Amino acid sequence: MARVEIYTKAWCPYCVRAKQLLASKGVEPTEYDITLGGEQRVEMIDRAGGRTTVPQIFIDGRHIGGSDDLAALDRAGKLDPLLAP
Repeated sequence: MARVEIYTKAWCPYCVRAKQLLASKGVEPTEYDITLGGEQRVEMIDRAGGRTTVPQIFIDGRHIGGSDDLAALDRAGKLDPLLAP
């Protein structure tokens, strides 16, 4: 299975939606909670090309984007191949 990383904040409905979609695919992502900001938030912004919203999702180091981007990949049938080993 691919390595999936997700940057989240507490009480973020988009984060919950993205994690639910990933869970439906049998994926348990590595989650980085940036609710309080800090070093991981800076890292996320750098990795995401300046994007500051959450969630920000990465599959095998490739920036996927946010919850809507993840859902669009799934609807297009492109998410499963990214998650395959």
